[in-house]
Amino acid sequence: MFRAVVDFLGMVRFSHTIFALPFALASAVLAWQAVPFQWPHLVGILLGMVLARSAAMGFNRLADRHLDAANPRTANRHLVTGRLTVRAVTLFTLACSLGFIASTAIFLLNDPPNPWPLRLAVPVLLFILAYSYTKRFTFLAHFWLGASLMLAPLASWIATRGLTELQTPLLLGCAVLFWVAGFDILYATQDADFDRKARLHSVPARFGIRASLKIALVCHLMMLLSLLALYFVSPMLGNVYLLGIFGIALLLAYEHWLVRPNDLTRVNQAFFQVNGIISIGLLVIVLVQIWVRA
Repeated sequence: MFRAVVDFLGMVRFSHTIFALPFALASAVLAWQAVPFQWPHLVGILLGMVLARSAAMGFNRLADRHLDAANPRTANRHLVTGRLTVRAVTLFTLACSLGFIASTAIFLLNDPPNPWPLRLAVPVLLFILAYSYTKRFTFLAHFWLGASLMLAPLASWIATRGLTELQTPLLLGCAVLFWVAGFDILYATQDADFDRKARLHSVPARFGIRASLKIALVCHLMMLLSLLALYFVSPMLGNVYLLGIFGIALLLAYEHWLVRPNDLTRVNQAFFQVNGIISIGLLVIVLVQIWVRA
């Protein structure tokens, strides 16, 4: 049983939850400055994030299992090697999907009850599951992935405050969209040749490595602009936050320094290490800023 749990966690890359969860929590922290903190908020956000992402990853592995088998970089994934069966992953994905929908009912325990998470659960789930097929018809798949993770801070805000003053979570969500699209383009440079052969669509497969690195850079500049715009919208953000944006800009510059057209050997370092620091760092910056304001 322990081995099965480890295999499922490995399949969904549970540790990668760190990319979107801090943004969802940062959005909730900003929302809590106007409404009282309630435990159902936090429990519902954590459960919803983990279950929705696990469902999306499980569905992605099912949809891409034949492509993964043909790609040397992904040929050791769990479904390809037989460590997990199609039936097991299907049941896992279904359980996570139903669990996500059920978890949104937690927000009915709010005071007053908030029905919006439950109403939006199915459309949100369908949107993030659909990402798995986007590479089959558009090179904008990276931006669909970014939009899927953009829903994390937006959903967190709606679950906490409802459909009010959405400019804050929308700007934070835009930062997530461009951040994710940018680093996913960097990551996809590893598969440019395979994507062309398999007739899959991606920015590197269509425009080449050098142009793709420039597109990723533009995406990350848009992320920084979105974070800067958030400073002018949210009254709780001040000098600590601005200093944090400068730190994120340095990390993004380092990320682009690591990945070069003639050297893609450090893509994983840029993807996993630098982006993890950026995500957690932004949450820490928001928490410190709120503490300083208080």
